Amino acid sequence: MLKTLKDLFDSFTAPAGQQSPQQHGHALQLATAVLLVEVMRADADIKAEEQKTVFATLRDKFALADDELARLMELAAETAQTAYDYHRFTSSLNDQFTHPQKIHIIENMWEVAYADAHLGAHENHLISKVAGLLYVTHGEYIAAKMRAKEAAASA
Repeated sequence: MLKTLKDLFDSFTAPAGQQSPQQHGHALQLATAVLLVEVMRADADIKAEEQKTVFATLRDKFALADDELARLMELAAETAQTAYDYHRFTSSLNDQFTHPQKIHIIENMWEVAYADAHLGAHENHLISKVAGLLYVTHGEYIAAKMRAKEAAASA
């Protein structure tokens, strides 16, 4: 369980060789959360539907308690505002996630983008860029997009 935001942030900024397994897990959680928050921030205004989708995705993916989820979201939003590129987030995911898990992250990003029933050009560009950084092929990217679109239509 996370004690403070500082613990979570320290887990992300510690060099990979010096991270405990728990810190490493927290770094992966933060990297995933930042990418989802970035999709939310791609629109001019953040919609409640997008925020609910990010919360639900992180809760399902990492089985976090409400207080941990709130702290993770707070740090992800703060980190996203100061991030200058996505490489530091995608590199940790590339090192630790399987290819199907990375495709699932892209699908989760699409779910956030479709949550407000409006797909913006910035959202599309962001997800495309992250997919490339995660080595997700164009076909896998499109398939993830279609699955998310179908899920949004049936919701």
